[in-house]
Amino acid sequence: MGKISKLTSKYNSLPAQVRASLWFLICSFLQKGISVISTPIFTRLLTTTEFGNYNVFNSWLEIISIIVSFNLSYGVYVQGLVKFSEDNKVFSSTMHGLSLTLCSAWTVVYLLFREFWNGLFSLTTTQMLCMLVMIWTTAAFQFWSADQRWKLKYRLLVLITLGVSFLKPALGVVLVIFADDKVTARIFAIALVQVIGYTWAFFVQLKRGKKFYSKKYWIYSIKYNLPLIPHYLSQIVLTSSDRIMISRMVGESEAGIYSLAYSVSMIMTLFNIALNQTLNPWIYTKIKQKRVGDIAGVAYSSLAVVGMVNLLLIVLAPEAIAVFAPPKYAEAIWIVPPVALSCYAMYLYDLFAKFQFYFEKTVYIMVTSMVCALLNVVLNYVFIGLFGYIAAGYTTLFCYIAFVFGHYFFMRKVCEQNLSGVKVYNMKIIAGMSLGFMAAGMLMLFTYNYTIVRYGIVAAALIALIIKRRSVIALVKKFASFRKASK
Repeated sequence: MGKISKLTSKYNSLPAQVRASLWFLICSFLQKGISVISTPIFTRLLTTTEFGNYNVFNSWLEIISIIVSFNLSYGVYVQGLVKFSEDNKVFSSTMHGLSLTLCSAWTVVYLLFREFWNGLFSLTTTQMLCMLVMIWTTAAFQFWSADQRWKLKYRLLVLITLGVSFLKPALGVVLVIFADDKVTARIFAIALVQVIGYTWAFFVQLKRGKKFYSKKYWIYSIKYNLPLIPHYLSQIVLTSSDRIMISRMVGESEAGIYSLAYSVSMIMTLFNIALNQTLNPWIYTKIKQKRVGDIAGVAYSSLAVVGMVNLLLIVLAPEAIAVFAPPKYAEAIWIVPPVALSCYAMYLYDLFAKFQFYFEKTVYIMVTSMVCALLNVVLNYVFIGLFGYIAAGYTTLFCYIAFVFGHYFFMRKVCEQNLSGVKVYNMKIIAGMSLGFMAAGMLMLFTYNYTIVRYGIVAAALIALIIKRRSVIALVKKFASFRKASK
């Protein structure tokens, strides 16, 4: 009891910002964790073709959401809460008004030409209507949740997020078991839970602001987000085009197998997010103070941690795929290494992109995103046709490596313009680390048929971890201190 009292006392003594950040991080992990845990259930309830259809639907959902909603609940909303802080209730309610207006207008456009849209996306009318409902309800909740984060109110947000995250797969399992059209049942379950769990947010904020339309705020939001639409779309194309193209060029079953490998590999992005949320405030503070020389050492350490964690997933890919899906998905193991290494590249490019975000050079970000998205589509078309759907994993990795080079080039440009041309990182160190991890990840492919060799590698890694445990603990404590230091 004494230890519990001490922990409670330490927790209560933390600043409100730190407590809120902690709970938002826990919420993010649990939310995605529930989704990950439910994956093995659905891979066994759905055929590879049905699982592929469902993931293609999600790919289209990500793309269409940007067009329909303008991504209003992202950067522009948070920016507006700060810029119009004295009138944030009205700003929030009018953002809901604009979001509902856009979604309603696009629904009318869809209904007038639904046969064309259904054929274009290879979806049914029910699936398309569920998609539009999901886009609106998601935006409504994101407006409210961003407002709660801004006000550092986390209790209700955490409860609702976790409740909805649990109900989506729970209802999905029930409907999928009893439905003939299992893909539509899975989609409908998500739409229904979001209507129940999110719609109230629209009415709450509309009641507080008491205003549906504002010419000032509507024009401001559209002008702010319109130039960013190509960037948002390019990001989604980079992460989703492969599944859509595999479905069209090879088959829906293969798209399902690829989607599983992609989902398993992307678990590593949770680790990326955790590190980013810890380091971002500290790095931005260092840039603001023009003490960028302090960043490199921490960046190298975090990059090494991300690389090692991704290598562990690659080594254990056969076991991970076996846990997440039945034997019919076994071929997915050959896709995990390149996609997992793409997660490493994602973390690396973000270390460079932070400088562009801080100095608001959004044009640079947009250019890099659009070029790499186009490159991804072209490479997918060529290499999927030549070598089959597994090639999409390697085109994804190549495009994220190109992303790294693009952001590094523009980071140098930004530093020349704003930081007297300072060289933030030693690129020989980063290049050496990156080439080492890439080579090791690719070599692991040759061990998948030799279980004893792979387990030997895991055992060696654990022994090294035990030997270096003091250094690891010191590194963890160092990362934990950054958020506090940035306050």
